[in-house]
Amino acid sequence: MKTVYVGMSGGVDSSVSAALLKEQGYHVVGVYMKNWSKNLPGMKCPWAEDLADAKRVAVNLRIDFKVFDFEKEYKQKVVDYMIEEYKKGNTPNPDIMCNQEIKFKLFAETAFEDGADLIATGHYANVEDGKLLKAKDENKDQTYFLYRVTSEVLKRTLFPVGNMLKPEVKKLAEKFGLVNAHKPESMGVCFVGEANMKDFLSEFIDVKPGEIRELETDKKLGYHDGAIFYTIGQRHGLNVGEGLPYYVAKKDMEKNIVYVSKNLNEKNLWTKEIKLKDVFLREEAPKEIEIRVRHRAALIPATFDGDTLHLKNETKRIASGQSVVFYKDNVCLGGGIIE
Repeated sequence: MKTVYVGMSGGVDSSVSAALLKEQGYHVVGVYMKNWSKNLPGMKCPWAEDLADAKRVAVNLRIDFKVFDFEKEYKQKVVDYMIEEYKKGNTPNPDIMCNQEIKFKLFAETAFEDGADLIATGHYANVEDGKLLKAKDENKDQTYFLYRVTSEVLKRTLFPVGNMLKPEVKKLAEKFGLVNAHKPESMGVCFVGEANMKDFLSEFIDVKPGEIRELETDKKLGYHDGAIFYTIGQRHGLNVGEGLPYYVAKKDMEKNIVYVSKNLNEKNLWTKEIKLKDVFLREEAPKEIEIRVRHRAALIPATFDGDTLHLKNETKRIASGQSVVFYKDNVCLGGGIIE
């Protein structure tokens, strides 16, 4: 009998994953990863409630249960990385870094050392011979967040809900009698949750207010709380001008100035080329691929020449620090981070 350690977050997807694996005859061990427990002003971290839910499900299913404390490593690898990227004027994706460094590296290594043959999570994705494949439920597909997971780990990973639609998972939760069957989904960044990113960052970064200027005229339109909080193409939260909306078209981090434009055709807002750094590929990418520039975004045809993507059609410019993920048919090949 193979032993599988299931990352249990206290949510429905990972709980159903554990139940399904037990039903399939595996020796299942539930593991709660304690990654973040810090309360911030106006932001209560839900880790204790999530841990209690995961424990209750483990009792429910009569499976062993452990807690892996990764808080120190998580702070270094995910939170500090995110803060440093924002300081540089980039817009990072901490969920991708969490999967790369914690869930599919540290958790995997710790589980295998502890006697696991396999690991499993409640992610909506599929795996076959070390290849990462899209989930059946296109609306829930999470391969965008998993693109940096290595083939070595994927070969020893199970995604039990990857071939299911979300309503089917909810029905199974009821069928298994799970105590969290009707728990609402957590939204937002893994450790910030529902909180405002601006509030979160303000706890760690000394933020200086600065000017908002019109790109075309250099006219001062108002003030902002800190250029780090704004991304290219952003339209909400500017509170400047009347009539047509302004969009963030450019940032000067040294001078702490945010430049905005009402012109939707402004060249800074659109691109046909995306320069990448830290490219990670599980297999060589063919010249013709499709890319996803954010979770749930439509796939865009492109060609890749080693560090630059050439898009078939112009697309709205994506903030530096964000990830672009490569696909060929149903396979997620990898991707890179926008320079």
